[in-house]
Amino acid sequence: MKISRLLTPVKLVFTLLIVSVFLSCSKSDDEESYAPDFTFSEDVNDANKIVFSNTSTGAYLFMQWDFGNGEFSEKERANTKDYTVFYSEKGDYQVQLTLWGLDNELSNNKVITKTVSIQNDVFVADFTYSINASKPNFVTLTNTTTGDYDRISWEYNDQEITGDNIDQTEIYLHKSGIYDVELHVYNGDFEKIITKQISITQDDPDYLNNMTLVWADEFDGTSVDTDNWTFETGAGGWGNNELQNYTNGDNATIADGKLVITAKKVNDSKVAGSYTSTRMISKGKQSFTYGRMEIRAKLPSGTGIWPAIWMLGEDISSVGWPACGEIDIMEYVGYEPDKVHATVHTTAGSGANGDGSSKTLESAEEEFHIYGLLWDEDELNFYIDTPENITHTYAPATKTASNWPFDKAQFFILNVAVGGNWGGAQGIDNTIFPQSMQVDYVRVYQ
Repeated sequence: MKISRLLTPVKLVFTLLIVSVFLSCSKSDDEESYAPDFTFSEDVNDANKIVFSNTSTGAYLFMQWDFGNGEFSEKERANTKDYTVFYSEKGDYQVQLTLWGLDNELSNNKVITKTVSIQNDVFVADFTYSINASKPNFVTLTNTTTGDYDRISWEYNDQEITGDNIDQTEIYLHKSGIYDVELHVYNGDFEKIITKQISITQDDPDYLNNMTLVWADEFDGTSVDTDNWTFETGAGGWGNNELQNYTNGDNATIADGKLVITAKKVNDSKVAGSYTSTRMISKGKQSFTYGRMEIRAKLPSGTGIWPAIWMLGEDISSVGWPACGEIDIMEYVGYEPDKVHATVHTTAGSGANGDGSSKTLESAEEEFHIYGLLWDEDELNFYIDTPENITHTYAPATKTASNWPFDKAQFFILNVAVGGNWGGAQGIDNTIFPQSMQVDYVRVYQ
């Protein structure tokens, strides 16, 4: 009995050692089961175009190319797809192919590097820049590219300059900071990108004065301008359990140079369809990225009313809400008179978790006020009447796709809702109808 008890743990240790060795060998075999390799050759019609072919062997999960000229492929699942890469300048380029094993650990990769020699220049891309000494927020860009190319474009601050006669162009960088400016040089379907960093030492004190009016609707006609606006129609609660049906312009009029959106009562039932109103959008007609947006309006009153002046991303049809981003320049719920709200909704925070502030404005229902937004690549600043009267700022320190979808175009929405999760949180007073929001103008400066 004593001998048996001593042998049992020995057998166990021996068994574990065998299993451990087996697993170690298996892992080692798996790690050695793939090998990166590739071939390359000149395009038959152009010696500056190189065709790369993946000839790796074994079982691997992902692959990625670094072509040595600033171009990378996406990290993608293993395939034998060929790549044709254009090299605009002569020189030696170190091309690297990376493979990841089946466990996709970043450390579990294998790399092979080969040198590609290009003998001739097609074009040599470059540019210079100069900062205006008397106006240090203005920068002149000059294309100095030599050789055979088709066209160029410039990119900075999510803006693009294209067209003819742009070899020398002036850009405006209104804030201090370091900016990446790109020159894109094209030869057929291929492009070369040159990036330089430009340092601006001061904010421009004349920033607002340097803006110009780029679009406006002054509502001076006899009817709503359908070149600017579309009426969204129908019921369905609009995602907020609202009770109005939006009509095709029946609740919107132009009078005395003002747009009048009127919410009307159909019956006293306080159910979906008991009210009509208007929702106007500029989607596909007037959309903007960055600028100073101003809407001068007078608000309706009474418990149950919910007017809004806001913006949504033009890409809402493809990415959905809230990924498209929502900018509520002004919202108002009648059961909280004389308090206006400004809110931002993103994937990082939406609905009740939106990022916003409220401001007391005792004459919101009696007088016209300007509800404004200053929007640039860094932040959203909401204000009332003047840009100095900031009511809310949204400026994530680290911008990501989830908290900053505001580098793309947004369109305007003007509407008056009835009831809903917020507007109807304290019921609806049916004695208040009809109720109207009046809009004097919508203006955009850039």
